[in-house]
Formats: sequence, structure tokens, C-alpha cells
Amino acid sequence: MKRAGICVQWSIAFIVLLMLFCLAATVEARDITDMFGRRFSLSGHPRKVFSASPPDTWLLYAIDPTVLAGLNLPIREQDKRYLHKHVLRLPLIGGTFGEASTPNMESLLRLNPELVVVSNDETSLSLKVNQGMKMLKSPVLEMTLARLSDYPEAFLRMGRLLGREERGKRLSDYCRKTLAQAASFSRSIPNSRKVSVYYAEGVDGLTTECDDSRHSELIGLAGGVNVHRCKAGDLFGMEKVALEQVLVYNPEVILVMDKNFYRRVWSDPRWRRVRAVRNQKVYLIPNQPLNWFDRPPTFMRFIGLKWVMKSLYPKEYPVDIAGEAREFYRLFLGVEVPDGEIRKLISGVP
Repeated sequence: MKRAGICVQWSIAFIVLLMLFCLAATVEARDITDMFGRRFSLSGHPRKVFSASPPDTWLLYAIDPTVLAGLNLPIREQDKRYLHKHVLRLPLIGGTFGEASTPNMESLLRLNPELVVVSNDETSLSLKVNQGMKMLKSPVLEMTLARLSDYPEAFLRMGRLLGREERGKRLSDYCRKTLAQAASFSRSIPNSRKVSVYYAEGVDGLTTECDDSRHSELIGLAGGVNVHRCKAGDLFGMEKVALEQVLVYNPEVILVMDKNFYRRVWSDPRWRRVRAVRNQKVYLIPNQPLNWFDRPPTFMRFIGLKWVMKSLYPKEYPVDIAGEAREFYRLFLGVEVPDGEIRKLISGVP
């Protein structure tokens, strides 16, 4: 009788555990509607996600690099030291960036991700690519990352979707705090003292961005004035200008994308006529493992925003950028960077 009682107790315990397991599975399952109006029931959180847009891909990376299923661009050798080993083994699928690039749909179909994230920037190319995603059996969700101000909510949303709410909130809080600090700092600079800035892209430094472009938004957020005032023709940007126009602008500071141009600008007699070059206020934008300023415009722009403020206003913004960068790399990338290494990365020495 005693043995029979024990068996009954074990049977009841097993049934209770089974019911709890089924209840947990039921609670975990979530219904979502994707951008095409299709309804999906997600059991658990997606662990295999592809994004067609580099900004969205790196947003996912910051929350949890192990969920990424493929890459948009190859990883440079010098950047591998800062990245999670999982992404170093991922297939190259491509994505929507530049003027004509698209993901490899055959590779994506074989990959069969549990979730696909696309940008809703509404360019004709993006709209075409996004419609092509309809052939996938996975839910396709749109993400807005047009401006830095979109990041706090995007981190919260993606954190919830991936079951990493706490992680998403930490990153969101950092972004929100940084934007608030920058806004306060920018307001403290009188208009008459705001620094004029030229953003030099390309090997000759004669490609730039309009002041209303998202590719140059750090200048305004940091309290500077983009000298190239115009309306961007499209989201891609890359506006061509003549050196004569730069001489007319005569900016106080030049922010440089290309390291080869940075090397040459100091000895080029034509560029030495520009005030920023004469006063040695030309700065090479840090770019490891991703560019701090632009192309691709990712979450790295939050440490980039602090770097721009420091570059434009070294006395008014007396922060230790190396210390800020170490904290940022620790939080967003999960890597520890020695003081000497981070200072070399920031110094602009190519």
C-alpha cells in the first residue's frame, strides 16, 4: 500500500509538471502580424534572424550577436578583434545599402531565418527588396532607424521581441541619456560661437552631405554647423562639390572619412588654404569595428556623437573620450579595450 501511494504521488507530480510545461509553452507563444499583414504564432523567441539593412543588423548585434543568421557586408580583418566569434562564421547574404545592392534571395531562402527585419526608409530600392521578402515563409518586420532619435525605442522593441528586455532597456537608456546630454550641450553654445564643419568623404575629400541628411546629423546634434547647406537629393547622399566651394565655405573643422585623404590633406597646397587645415583642425573619424560617424550609420554614432562634441569644443566639453569609449565598447560590444589601444583608435593616426 505504501508503494502504491508513492506511485500515485509521483504520477500526480508528473502530471502537474506536464501541465506547467504546457502552460509555459502556451504563454510563450505570441501572435504577430508582419508588414504584409500575415499572422504568425511565434513559439519562444527568434534565435535565427536576418536583417537586410546594416543599421538594423548591427542593432540586432548589440542586443544579442548570436541571433544573427547572415551578414550584409564582409567583416574586415582588423575589426574581428572587437566582434563576437559567432558573426565571424556567418554567411554573406548582402542587403539593401548603396545605390543598387540587394540581398541574395537564393541564399536567404536556403538560410530560412525565423524572422526578417527590413528598413522602412521608403526608397524605391528598399520598397522593391522588401516586397521580394514576401516569398519567405518567415515573418518580415519593418524597423525605423532613420535618425539617432529612433534608437531608444528600437532597442526596447527589439529587446522585447528577442526576449532580451533588460538588455534592450540598458542600451535604450544609454542612447536616451546621450541624446539628452547632447541637446543640453548644443543649447549651451551661442549661435555666434557654433563651429562650422565640413564633412569630407571620398579619396579626394570632395564628396559630402547636405545639412539635412541623416548621414551628417551628428554635426548638428553636437552643436556644430554643417557648411554644406542644401536639401539632400536622396537618402544615399554623397553630394559632389568642388574645392573652390570648400574654399568659399572655409570651415573651422573638417571631419574626414577616408584615411588616404587624411594623409594627403596636410601637404596639399590647395587644401592648406582652408582654415581648418591651417589650424590643424582636421580629424579622421574612428572606424573600428564600425565607423563612428556614418556609412554604415549604426549605433556606433552614439560614441561618435561624444567624439564630435569633443573635437569641436575640446574646452567646453571636457570629458575623457577614451574612458567614454571603453565604457561604450564594454556595454554595446561586450569587449574590453586597453587604454593605449582605445587612445590610438581615437587619435586619428591611420
